[in-house]
Amino acid sequence: MELRALTEGVGALIYARNTGRYLFLLRTSGSWPLTWGLAGGKVDTGESVAEGLNREIQEELGGKILAPKFIPVEKFTSTNEQFVYHTFFVAIDDEFIPELNDEHLGYAWLPLTAAPRPLHPGVSRTLGTEDIVKKIQTAESTYKI
Repeated sequence: MELRALTEGVGALIYARNTGRYLFLLRTSGSWPLTWGLAGGKVDTGESVAEGLNREIQEELGGKILAPKFIPVEKFTSTNEQFVYHTFFVAIDDEFIPELNDEHLGYAWLPLTAAPRPLHPGVSRTLGTEDIVKKIQTAESTYKI
């Protein structure tokens, strides 16, 4: 039996403390184009999950968030156990206008209860899981202004 390498991904559920809203990004192409998702992507070989998260945030948002504090809210593992996706709650003080790279067509700052549609299936599953939403709400209350 051939062993395949584990692929890890990361996503940042970015929360602006001044408004209580989250940043959603409209994907351009690749898997699930024209769906709303999070800043994030694949962890590169030799990178830690934290390093991958920071790099993806910098690449996709134009370096607007430096050294964020992040709280893990989910670790999803695919059925075949070859893909693991880590979702983090990332608290920042203020909303900003991201400098999007070519992976995204647009952005929106919205409350979780008004998340844009269609959501990327992974984000939809995450936000549809009661235990994960409770973790997110706990993180929000910890970081409110």
